[in-house]
Amino acid sequence: MAPVVISVSPTQGASVGGTPVTITGSGFTGATAVRFGLSPATQVVVLSDTQITARTPAGGGSVKVTVTGPTGTSTQNVFYTYVAIAPILTSLSPASGPAAGGNTVTINGVNLTGATQVLFGSQPATILSNTSTRITVTAPAGSGTVDVTVTTTAGTSNALSYTYVSVAVPVLASLSPSSGAAAGGNTVTLSGSNLSGATQVLFGPNAAAIVSNTATEVVVTAPAGSGTVDVTVTTTAGTSNALSYTYVSVAVPVLASLSPSSGAAAGGNTVTLSGSNLSGATQVLFGPNAAAIVSNTATEVVVTAPAGSGTVPVTVTTAGGTSNALSYTYVSVAVPVLTSLSPTSGPTAGGNTVTINGMNLSGATQVRFGLNPATILTNTDTQITVSAPAGPPSSVPVTVTTAGGTSNPLSYFYIAAPTVSDLSPHLGPATGGNTVTVFGSNLTLTSAVNFGGQPATAFTVVSDSQLTVTAPPGSGTVAVTVTTPGGTSSTGIGNPFYTYLGAPFLTSLTPSEGSSAGGEAIVLTGGNLTFTDMVTFGGVPASFAAISDTQVVATSPAGAPGTVPVVAHTPAGDSNSLPFTYDPS
Repeated sequence: MAPVVISVSPTQGASVGGTPVTITGSGFTGATAVRFGLSPATQVVVLSDTQITARTPAGGGSVKVTVTGPTGTSTQNVFYTYVAIAPILTSLSPASGPAAGGNTVTINGVNLTGATQVLFGSQPATILSNTSTRITVTAPAGSGTVDVTVTTTAGTSNALSYTYVSVAVPVLASLSPSSGAAAGGNTVTLSGSNLSGATQVLFGPNAAAIVSNTATEVVVTAPAGSGTVDVTVTTTAGTSNALSYTYVSVAVPVLASLSPSSGAAAGGNTVTLSGSNLSGATQVLFGPNAAAIVSNTATEVVVTAPAGSGTVPVTVTTAGGTSNALSYTYVSVAVPVLTSLSPTSGPTAGGNTVTINGMNLSGATQVRFGLNPATILTNTDTQITVSAPAGPPSSVPVTVTTAGGTSNPLSYFYIAAPTVSDLSPHLGPATGGNTVTVFGSNLTLTSAVNFGGQPATAFTVVSDSQLTVTAPPGSGTVAVTVTTPGGTSSTGIGNPFYTYLGAPFLTSLTPSEGSSAGGEAIVLTGGNLTFTDMVTFGGVPASFAAISDTQVVATSPAGAPGTVPVVAHTPAGDSNSLPFTYDPS
């Protein structure tokens, strides 16, 4: 059975369409179209078998509403009436403008489609664009405050006020510069007041190109001319007073030399052009190709050569014209190739010498470590030595640039300098040979460990923060330093100091005998006893106190009657032994 339409709500709406409506009936499931007369509705949503929502199309008069579904189209006489709605204005932007008109005004509102006329008072404006909610127009000339209205086929809108304001005539105060080359093309700044909205700047009869414009300044590109001419500015308020601008003859540029006069076909090298009258160079050509101007004075132009081939004429163009030509020859130069670096790593501070091996290295103009240029020390076709720049801990590509181009990269590693924060122990025998643990950071690539000026006889990397080393012989207190490709550790942090000790020795015991019950004070006299860490009586540890480098007082432990050896021990080893006799208690 075909759909049945019972009602539409609302039953009327604007002729511009877009009104939301609800259609009630039955058989709406699967509906494929809703029409108002012959026009399809938009945004159709089938809510249920008995209800549909949609937005009306544009139309006029009273039209029949139909719903089409899989089984046919409804036939009931349910009508919707289109009514014309007059336009309504809500705002103008701007709401004022010059009496001469000509400015763009935006009119906002509703029901604005199909505007046939926009009036500013009694004067029609030129319509530029028109939608249902916005019209843009060019304002006509006028004066005072006038009503702005919009007329469509549905009628004329409400009025909004628009005010014509007097715009002051522009006034020029100065030109900078007040002279220039006859060829023009230079920038001139016109200063003054009331300069906003400049529509024309004339140098005599010739128009200048306006670059920028504010109320107090107009920047222009001067046209070509000759002699002294009047400069004026025109705005919607009129034309300014005139200021004088003088065209002057500029000498033709003259080239005397190129340095160098040849280079790689790939270009990119720096060429210095020397001569006279070169100021204000606007173009440097190598044959048909423009070079990039790097710097420019009256006697010199420095450029980056473009790519090219063969021998080409080089010329300079200024406001005075184009120079004579000098010859520049493009030559085939092989691209540099790198094969190795030595060393391949170094300190973050840079300053170390790095040797770069390869081929086609002659005439190197730049060596980069990442983005940083190195100082070139020597240069042959197969080898370059450089002083490495500083860099953060990382891997960077090293490249060489010659007239032939830029080489392949090789990796160079910046390594943070090692640090030594502590040792264990800090004391040891003057003869060396004992094991010392070194604590710090960045120790993985250790290549040497020194005790003062003496190298350790052996070392083992335990981790990036720990080494074990065999102390060399020495004397006094020395700093322990670690060397890696990142440099040598400093003594500014932690406690990297190591003290060499003489072997302890004993000369006497006072008394040299005592009770087998122990508990008696025994004075050990000798030397190198300051760092005594153990005293034994026949191998039995005794409590003790080191009084000085020559004296230790020990409390004898209990012992069996008889004679036992007394030995003092320090980090430098065991002393000689002296006999102590235990008497029966």
